[in-house]
Amino acid sequence: MEPGGDEALLRSIAAGDAGALGRLYAQYSHMLFGYLHRLAGDRMVAEEILQDTMLAVWRSAGAFQGRAKVSTWLFGVARRQAHNRLRGRSAPEPAGVGLPERADLSAGPEELAILAAGGTPVAAAIDRLPEHHRDVIALVFVAGLPLADVAEVLGIPVGTVKSRLYHARAAVAAALTAQEVPK
Repeated sequence: MEPGGDEALLRSIAAGDAGALGRLYAQYSHMLFGYLHRLAGDRMVAEEILQDTMLAVWRSAGAFQGRAKVSTWLFGVARRQAHNRLRGRSAPEPAGVGLPERADLSAGPEELAILAAGGTPVAAAIDRLPEHHRDVIALVFVAGLPLADVAEVLGIPVGTVKSRLYHARAAVAAALTAQEVPK
């Protein structure tokens, strides 16, 4: 998309253009869904959180101030929605909000790999990581965000992202090595 394209979509969404929301959804839904699926661990919950995210975007597009890239702003919104939902503080469904129909989120290559790893020792080791390490793993490896964008989404320095990524990888490697040791 041309520079300013995503920002223009947000301005259109803020003006009530549901078609712009649909275009933003089409552009980012697969990345957001992969990230949310990793956080939630359940496809249906991830779909619900994605819809919560798009509703929050619909409501708050006018608050976007351009201090971040639209993509990192979207991941921040998605992260907040996921943490609210997963902590049991989901908002009630609004009545009569005219949002566009959601597209089919059939599994793409990244999601298929994640789903295939769902029962693997790697996935189990990742699931045992502290939340702040799982967040970094999901944003880097599932969503494919650069480290600077991950830092922006999480509101932490890039050095902290690197440290968390290092420690998360080390913990997963240690867990896998411990499983390989014969008893």
